[in-house]
Amino acid sequence: MESPLLPLAVTRSHAVLPSQVYWNSILPNTPMPKAIRDVLWPGHKGKAVYVGATAESFPFFYSYATAEDQLHSAMSSPFLYKYAATEDCSFLKNVESHIGLMLFVWEFDQLHADPTVLAIFFFEKDLLPGKKMNFHFIKSSNKATFSPQSEHQIIFSSENLPDILNHFSVKPGSLEAQIIKNTIERCEAPAIKGEEKYCATSLESMIDFSISKMGKQVQAISTEVEKETQKQEYTVGVGVEKMAGDESVVCHKQNYPYAVFYCHVTQNTTVYMVPLVGADGTTVKAVAVCHIDTSEWNPKHLAFQVLKVKPGTVPICHFLPQGHIIWVTKEISAE
Repeated sequence: MESPLLPLAVTRSHAVLPSQVYWNSILPNTPMPKAIRDVLWPGHKGKAVYVGATAESFPFFYSYATAEDQLHSAMSSPFLYKYAATEDCSFLKNVESHIGLMLFVWEFDQLHADPTVLAIFFFEKDLLPGKKMNFHFIKSSNKATFSPQSEHQIIFSSENLPDILNHFSVKPGSLEAQIIKNTIERCEAPAIKGEEKYCATSLESMIDFSISKMGKQVQAISTEVEKETQKQEYTVGVGVEKMAGDESVVCHKQNYPYAVFYCHVTQNTTVYMVPLVGADGTTVKAVAVCHIDTSEWNPKHLAFQVLKVKPGTVPICHFLPQGHIIWVTKEISAE
């Protein structure tokens, strides 16, 4: 059985190749998306500054039914797939982590917010030129980059947590230590039934995992926003592009001192590149992911509450947040 995580040590074949060179050798003539360019090690020395957890991608849990499961999932990874909104606060009496409380309060507020604030989900039929939507494309606060080879000294493993905390000068028992622990445990946790997952701690390992699941005819894409703005109205432009295939590998950035991506295979999805223009003229190249089969989602998932539909009835779409990456089939041009 394939290990769900990659140690912080690259294989010998990768050690002599910079990430960009490896990319070009495996994926020739394939553009590198901004979300990947942003996490390549910039060449400076010194330990990375840890960036705390955020709730910016929290709505995309799809099936965890209990409040306790939601909290554990939220503390471990911002993207799991069976999330359900809840008003049950009783489990908070057992919560000692500030991050758990922060995420729960954010979630609780969802149920009482103005519906327009929750316009993060939409229908596939909405992806037509001229359609107007209100969105806030939040710039990720997670600035971690992939670890340089000089830092590939400590294995990314819960067994080595004391050494990891010491290496990054993180105090045991602190909020930062708990976040690091949760990220590692999320990566080490057994895959749920039908799930294929992998935690990539290098670009090379992300490429290898994606190719192992989809073959070499793949490309990576991400949402790119011209500039940071507040929530505003966006208009769908001309040139919505449907990507090939109905299977993809989605990689969600985790909270860790260096970049770690939780990658998993998704099926029965349609991916689109969507040009958007904001009311202030800001342009966005947005990745829209449409889930064709939602029959296994939790009936209390936020998407059903916002769109007022039931599981399994219609495809449900959302834009991929900035900093997240999706690998799709690369369409071969006819010659």
